[in-house]
Amino acid sequence: MPVVSKGLEGIAVAQTRIGDVRGDIGQLIYYGYDINELAGKVCFEEVIHLLWEGRLPNRKELEQLESELIAARPLPKAVVDLLHLVPKTAAPMHVLRTAVSMLGTLDPEADLNTPQANRRKAVQLVAQVPVIIAKFHRIRSGKETVPPSPKLNSAANFLYMLNGEAPNDEAAETMDMAFVLHAEHAFNASTFSARVTIATLSDMYSAITAAIGTLKGPLHGGANEGVIHMLQEIGDESRVDDYVRSALANKKRIMGIGHRVYKTLDPRAPHLKRLAEKLSAKVGEPKWLRMSERIAEIMKQEKNLNANVDFYSATVYYSLGIPTDLFTPIFAIARMAGWTAHVLEQLADNRLIRPLSEYTGPEGLKVVPIDQR
Repeated sequence: MPVVSKGLEGIAVAQTRIGDVRGDIGQLIYYGYDINELAGKVCFEEVIHLLWEGRLPNRKELEQLESELIAARPLPKAVVDLLHLVPKTAAPMHVLRTAVSMLGTLDPEADLNTPQANRRKAVQLVAQVPVIIAKFHRIRSGKETVPPSPKLNSAANFLYMLNGEAPNDEAAETMDMAFVLHAEHAFNASTFSARVTIATLSDMYSAITAAIGTLKGPLHGGANEGVIHMLQEIGDESRVDDYVRSALANKKRIMGIGHRVYKTLDPRAPHLKRLAEKLSAKVGEPKWLRMSERIAEIMKQEKNLNANVDFYSATVYYSLGIPTDLFTPIFAIARMAGWTAHVLEQLADNRLIRPLSEYTGPEGLKVVPIDQR
């Protein structure tokens, strides 16, 4: 009989060199680098190179990758037309999933699974996903879309296209740090979805579409939106204690607290907390952070659970003036680096992912003629 582990908990399904989540000690590794070593020392483009190539780039390699990403930013006209066609009330994650799927229909090499073709697709996806999100937001807001800038990096260009003006250094650096912290997280649900899909020798676009659909769920990427909704529902610092204790008594989930793998503090959370503190002080709305800190304190005391990356990233994005329903798409922008890296790794030594299951249904049934049922 196969060993059953619900949700594959504790089961290693493959080997990877890309990233590792060491939940018992609260450590996150990108290709040998602790996330605390990378955060604040490298930019998102350097992390993309690291995840794809297995090493940090030198200056020439970084400039080459930046040039490739900038050149790949313009969207095909058909995708732009799609963004105008979808309802303005559509959820951005639905739009992103559909637009990425459409990119596959427009690429004559969509089904060509060579290393060269797939690296080009990876560049295109990393470059174009933030453009898709920013353009759709401008369109649904009734504003003119902003063409990508050839002078800005990925984080700054996203904010520029979203808001219609170049971001200040603090905002650009904050977004870049958020991208770095969200770029990779080993075999999480969305990454596993991408690897399962590409393992059938499907195509890069199908794999990434599957990953986006998986990330959308409130138990995965959608949790960061839930944090802000929760804070808004609480409304005031004076109501935090009663809200949390009532939620615990009624077994209601506290968003952004606890993690499937980390049994101690999520190593990304302190970096985002510092960013949240800095931004909250500047924009003059520190109550959201104070409320968050009190929630985290109660949950640690009552349940011995820690804040995860979603808990503070929500406050960071909110303080940057980003609409709540773009929080999860921003997660997708960053994780595109990791997803594409895993697709490339899976294809380099592919084996179809086909787990067993334990059958618990009835046995030995006999068909009764339909008129006698």
